[in-house]
Amino acid sequence: MSRPADVWAVVPVKETEGAKQRLAPVLSAPLRQRLALAMLEDVLEAIAGVAGLGGILLVTIDSSAIALARRYGAVTLAEGARDGHTGAVNAGARHLIEQDRRTMLTLPGDLPLADTGEIERLIAAHGIAPAFTIAPAHDDLGSNAIVMSPPLAVPLRFGDDSFFPHLAGSRAAGIEPCVVRLPGLAFDIDNPQDLEHFLRLETATCAGRLIREYADEISKMAARSSGRGEEVG
Repeated sequence: MSRPADVWAVVPVKETEGAKQRLAPVLSAPLRQRLALAMLEDVLEAIAGVAGLGGILLVTIDSSAIALARRYGAVTLAEGARDGHTGAVNAGARHLIEQDRRTMLTLPGDLPLADTGEIERLIAAHGIAPAFTIAPAHDDLGSNAIVMSPPLAVPLRFGDDSFFPHLAGSRAAGIEPCVVRLPGLAFDIDNPQDLEHFLRLETATCAGRLIREYADEISKMAARSSGRGEEVG
């Protein structure tokens, strides 16, 4: 079992101006950016609530994300921020090693149901180094949260189908992975169907309040998108 004080969270955040392109049929570009920042705030709120956590590191060059990081006492790193999710996390891991940090928790900034209690459960399940603990996405394809000691113990390669490759990579490194299934951390918003499901949940999160505020606009854009699809067909 790991202690939160030994753990640093690494959150990769790409530039939010062009975020969530797959939501373009139902969200305007400014609203996609606002949603990305709202979800990031939900993630930071959940991480910051973990009692005794070592710290939070955002790998980003996005000015709005950096401003949010300051509000939550997080530090930022520009190195690797333009190298995709995998490159950013690896840059964060290298930085932790340079600072003699021994355990990394990494999760993306688009988990609007991220919950402090679930993060604490994930950390509590993490064993003595070398160790690899993972919370998969709801479809068992993505890797939504990982705790790893030391921070580069297992090669990471994020993507739409990374969960089972990460399990294989952990075993190849001589570490039996610990899988923890957590419903909040399992949910991310990548496509209009995810957004529709999230809207029905009516959460009190930053992202939930934003989506409810623009529910009518989203419905209209979805209807127009559907109409275009029917015409093309």
